[in-house]
Amino acid sequence: MASDPEQQPPLSSFSKEGKSSREDRSAREPLLNGVRGSENYSISAAILPFLFPAFGGLLFGYDIGATSSATISIQSPSQSGITWYDLGSVEIGLLTSGSLYGALIGSLLAFNIADFLGRRRELIVASLLYLVGALITALAPNYPILVVGRLVFGIGIGLAMHAAPMYIAETAPTPIRGQLISLKEFFIVIGIVAGYGLGSLLVDTVSGWRYMYGISSPVAVIMGFGMWWLPASPRWLLLRAIQRKGDIQNLKDTAIRSLCQLQGPAFHDSAPQHVDEILAELSYIGEENDVTFLEMFRGKCRKALVISAGLVLFQQITGQPSVLYYAASILQSAGFSLASDATRVSILLGVFKLIMTGVAVVVVDRIGRRPLLLGGVSGIVISLFLLGSYYIFLDNAAVLAVVGLLLYVGCYQISFGPMGWLMIAEIFPLRLRGRGLSIAVLVNFTANALVTFAFSPLKDLLGAGILFYIFCAIAVASLVFIYFIVPETKGLTLEEIEAKCL
Repeated sequence: MASDPEQQPPLSSFSKEGKSSREDRSAREPLLNGVRGSENYSISAAILPFLFPAFGGLLFGYDIGATSSATISIQSPSQSGITWYDLGSVEIGLLTSGSLYGALIGSLLAFNIADFLGRRRELIVASLLYLVGALITALAPNYPILVVGRLVFGIGIGLAMHAAPMYIAETAPTPIRGQLISLKEFFIVIGIVAGYGLGSLLVDTVSGWRYMYGISSPVAVIMGFGMWWLPASPRWLLLRAIQRKGDIQNLKDTAIRSLCQLQGPAFHDSAPQHVDEILAELSYIGEENDVTFLEMFRGKCRKALVISAGLVLFQQITGQPSVLYYAASILQSAGFSLASDATRVSILLGVFKLIMTGVAVVVVDRIGRRPLLLGGVSGIVISLFLLGSYYIFLDNAAVLAVVGLLLYVGCYQISFGPMGWLMIAEIFPLRLRGRGLSIAVLVNFTANALVTFAFSPLKDLLGAGILFYIFCAIAVASLVFIYFIVPETKGLTLEEIEAKCL
């Protein structure tokens, strides 16, 4: 229970910088003026705080990959192992997109519960939902129970994709924060490739779809136990301290212990100073009060929402699902024998996505976010123009389509893929981060659902060529958005990002 605020020490007593009044800007802006202690950290200690949250992304990606084979397995009269295998197109569509609708529900739930639970406990709840959803789906005796399992698993996706970027961002050392958050996207792609691979191995097994979905269970258990062992996010603890939602000194001491556990023995001596700096800066930039709903759409909060929602919206409406939809036919037209097997094509593209995401992970903290976004999206514009031209004017130049396809996939994986999730994890002010990121994740999954739903009707109405040209125009608009709106956050602490970029 929180102690009486009148009996608690003033926040200004937490640090030397905070002893001066709010008007004394020079003393209260240690981070803004670049006066901060060196951030010592241990790479080995930073691995586990990244790894267990990243399992949430791994399971999300695995679900995408495994479902493509599971829908084939479950409709097979001989291999499904069930009597209700004769599913209609609507039922298959609901099976495929059930986790996506669950993710939308999870995103809505996160808006109200995220700041109360904290990042760590939200990820523990997500792992529980992953486990329950996977078991319900794998053991489903009939179709309605199967859909329930998909929805429960999807709610886990929504919570995990909301909490994981925040936990990683708030616990990662500043010099490698970009790499670690981008590496979460790498884990999503690993999950997709694993889902395709295991799906192709199990697709001819009786009741193979049950095994495909059940495989998620042990990973969910590992994720849950790992998050149980990890400490709470120190920045979340300090936010609760500065907002007087607990015993202030106890929360501060817990945050120090959390930092020491998260960043290793090298950080022990500097952890108290680091906590003092964060508290002083949080006090200066006004994190003491809870954010109101209307305040989310004003000032720096509105700017953060525009940046994050714009990035994840453009991430979805620049045609990524549509380009991958045509991958098999493009490769087949170019004479690749593997193109006759959609699963193998998916694995091939998945490996390529993995390689390009790895490139982004390696260079993001050296090159920066904006150069990767601007360069990658420029490549997306060129690739979409090539694909549109292939389907309208150059249908005999299959090599052009292959170049366009690979250019799109590669450029997406060094730009929108990892950078979108990285920027939304970094850009929000701390007291807005839980609710703001839930809005961004909701926009992401909603746009994904709409693009997936609208693709087939638009393709039939306009044709593939015109559709790709439309995506090309949208990509140009996203390039303008990135150039004028999206800031560079490389090398800045989360508090500096809030103070300097918003």
